[in-house]
Amino acid sequence: MEQQSVQVGPPGREAGHPAVLTEHDVYLFREGTHTRLHDKLGCHPEPSAGARFAVWAPNATSVSVVGEWNGWNPQAEPLSPRPDGSGVWEGRSSTAQRGHTYKYRIHGRGGYVVDKADPFGVYAEVPPATGSRVWSLEYEWHDEGWMRERARHNALDAPISIYEFHAGSWRRANGQYLGYRELAHALASYVKEMGFTHVELLPVTEHPFYGSWGYQTTGYFAPTSRYGTPQDFMYFVDHLHQQGIGVLLDWVPSHFPTDEHGLQYFDGTHLFEHADPRQGFHPDWNSSIFNYGRHEVRSFLLSSALYWLEHYHLDGLRVDAVASMLYLDYGRKHGEWIPNVHGGKENLEAIDLLRELNRAVYREHPDVMTVAEESTAWPMVSRPTYLGGLGFGMKWNMGWMHDTLAFMKEDPIHRKYHLGRLTFSLVYAFNENFVLALSHDEVVHGKGSLVGKMPGDSWRQFANLRALYGYMWAHPGKKLLFMGCEFGQRREWAHEGELEWHVSAMPENAGLQRFVQQLNRVYREQPALHEVDFSHEGFEWIEGNDAEFTVLAFLRKGKAAGAPALLVVCNLTPEPQPNYVLGVPALGHWREILNSDAREFGGAGWGNLGGVEAVPLPSHGRPQSVSLTLPPLSTIVLRHEAHA
Repeated sequence: MEQQSVQVGPPGREAGHPAVLTEHDVYLFREGTHTRLHDKLGCHPEPSAGARFAVWAPNATSVSVVGEWNGWNPQAEPLSPRPDGSGVWEGRSSTAQRGHTYKYRIHGRGGYVVDKADPFGVYAEVPPATGSRVWSLEYEWHDEGWMRERARHNALDAPISIYEFHAGSWRRANGQYLGYRELAHALASYVKEMGFTHVELLPVTEHPFYGSWGYQTTGYFAPTSRYGTPQDFMYFVDHLHQQGIGVLLDWVPSHFPTDEHGLQYFDGTHLFEHADPRQGFHPDWNSSIFNYGRHEVRSFLLSSALYWLEHYHLDGLRVDAVASMLYLDYGRKHGEWIPNVHGGKENLEAIDLLRELNRAVYREHPDVMTVAEESTAWPMVSRPTYLGGLGFGMKWNMGWMHDTLAFMKEDPIHRKYHLGRLTFSLVYAFNENFVLALSHDEVVHGKGSLVGKMPGDSWRQFANLRALYGYMWAHPGKKLLFMGCEFGQRREWAHEGELEWHVSAMPENAGLQRFVQQLNRVYREQPALHEVDFSHEGFEWIEGNDAEFTVLAFLRKGKAAGAPALLVVCNLTPEPQPNYVLGVPALGHWREILNSDAREFGGAGWGNLGGVEAVPLPSHGRPQSVSLTLPPLSTIVLRHEAHA
């Protein structure tokens, strides 16, 4: 193959082509505030022919582009360092074409030589191959209607019910992955039928090890090629938007793998990661930790976040493992970490990055959401940065998840001793903007399935799970449920196959699936269940201390003055409770709009024959009350109406 040399013009400028980086770009890059480095660095095909390349490798002694068009010859197309001290090497190839595979051959000091994938590559070879591909991102979008209305769908007072899924193991065809386009149609149809408002993908950022589920990312600008091209992923998002479904991405700025072709020891030095393993190595995941104090690394991560929102129209980012970023001693023993400049364990550089991330995201895209997976009591995670918060839109409520599952695992005969676990979440429910998440983390690594955690025989297990979901959907906070949990998959999630779809045809599983569908319908239709999730005004206890009968009762209220309140009652023992009296805020008819024990959901059919009338008998500090039949292991919801 004939080899073409890179054309190099005057300093800072390619021959006949504009500079990859302007002086202003370099300033922002080195300041740590550049949010669009993907438009400047990496590989960019040119309209006529060839492509331009730019890579940050400040400590390299030489860099060249090696690819299938030049026979992987490191002498064929060397890059030139910019004279401005930015550490960027750049150049142009006249023969690189769309689809060609390439890497950067990097020579460092001391004889270090390595071939690296492009940190800003937008498309990679299918793993286990590790090269980057010359590619462009043109696509004709058809989601204008969704984008116009997106702020309403993602608002804090909107119904947000998220279906979390893993692209490689949701469904398969003859044991093979579905592509992005196949997934788009199958998933949109199912999610729409089930009534979820959003989907959240486990990371589809390129990752070499499939078993990491995407959490060991090497391609921070590339959707994994396992399921198709960048345009195929755009089609996936586009189609879901056209069906009225939002799309969130799990994004991992907390650590990256040590694979040779990736970011680790990029130019023969610890460029992206801390050099000291007490700061730069993650003992829990055997991975590297970004050097959040390095400005260029901050620009890299900020650009990655904005890239997914801009180029792929994503509706938000769920930021993984935020706690591991906030604490210098996370996962470490005494003496294995370095205190900050004040002697504390807080990672001040990571805190600054997270705040800048949220400022940048909401400044550029105020109609999206950022959600933190933060497992500690760090204050003000979802409060504005100008108030001293981290600036996230919402935060996963990990305490609610742990306490609720611990309670539900108890045999009902013992639950009266543990009711405080279930009610404790309301002590702090409005300190943050919470998402109640029953995620993939609860159904892997030997933890079993959600239905398998429930005590009793099969009937009681499913009744318990329906009661749990009813309580979850009625509890203040947005909702997230991992795939398979909606129909009670029996085995824990395994990424090497598809879900146990065959069990969804069994009566108990099908009943649970219909119940989740009904939950989502009621949740979306009743403003009281979603409008005031993050304020005391949307919630009121009626009964939170009946440990003897293990019954909870509360009101959910919407924004509008005088709007009908919803009465939610949970009976968490297998004993039905006839004539259970509860004080209510108004006389009139209370219509039963949801009953987890209905026969259509696999229940026994206990209930209130469509509703009850409040009578002027005082109870629970209110001048009127209702007498209810509480089904066994159930959640029921009643809506106040002036007349039957």
